[in-house]
Amino acid sequence: MTPVPPPLPDIILDPIVRLALAEDLGRAGDLTTDATIAPDTQLKVVIAARQQGVIAGLDAAAYALKLIDPSVKLTIEKPDGSVLEKGDVVARLEGSARSILIAERTMLNFLGRLSAVATMTRTFADKIAHTKAIIVCTRKTTPGHRALEKRAVRCGGGTAHRYGLDDAVLIKDNHIAACGSVSTALERAKAYAGHLRMIEVEVDSLDQLKEALPHGPHAVLLDNMSPDTLREAVAMAGGKTVLEASGGVNLDTVAAIAETGVDFISVGALTHSAPNLDLGMDVV
Repeated sequence: MTPVPPPLPDIILDPIVRLALAEDLGRAGDLTTDATIAPDTQLKVVIAARQQGVIAGLDAAAYALKLIDPSVKLTIEKPDGSVLEKGDVVARLEGSARSILIAERTMLNFLGRLSAVATMTRTFADKIAHTKAIIVCTRKTTPGHRALEKRAVRCGGGTAHRYGLDDAVLIKDNHIAACGSVSTALERAKAYAGHLRMIEVEVDSLDQLKEALPHGPHAVLLDNMSPDTLREAVAMAGGKTVLEASGGVNLDTVAAIAETGVDFISVGALTHSAPNLDLGMDVV
């Protein structure tokens, strides 16, 4: 398993969390809390798991609470990356009832969504724990939440592919089609990228892999290949480049893909299809 990353820095969390709070509070604030809760009312609550999973997103949840009221005491019982059983207490809050109620839904939205990503990642990672392969996420993230979701993948035991278009070269099928060949695309990429930028090329056949290898790409993405073809690709590469399998990956197929000897397996579903993890806030 990859180590759990530290919380995201405030400068990354701030615009995301502020937008979420503003979206909920709108123009007039929390009408229900304003109408029903006296300003001096104090409250003790817990955030608890209502199903099994892996917790993630406590940094975003804590920042939401901090923006509403930094005086509310937050005690984390299960840090990000922890495996939860139904009923486990994740965190305790104590302080102004009004502040806690205003922050409640935004906190739970971040926790439910990001814990979903971590939980799905852990499920995939557990399926291939007997192999050397590592689960990675893709750029198929919720717009605006990429940093949060990619961190959640790491909380679940996976790791991140590139974060955006600007941190690595990934030559996809359409780039190859526009260039005319794998060789042309790689030659142009190597001439442009410089020595510190990673270059990966996507291939969908062994012939394309054979064409790519002499150009020395840092990594090759093997797209939609059967396990038998992946094994051939691993043998052909001979350890000279990192191999990543992608396409057709699900919980029923991931173990067989990992057993072919590939280094990484990318799964878009980690971030685009993870079902929300059920967490609740209850008065104690």
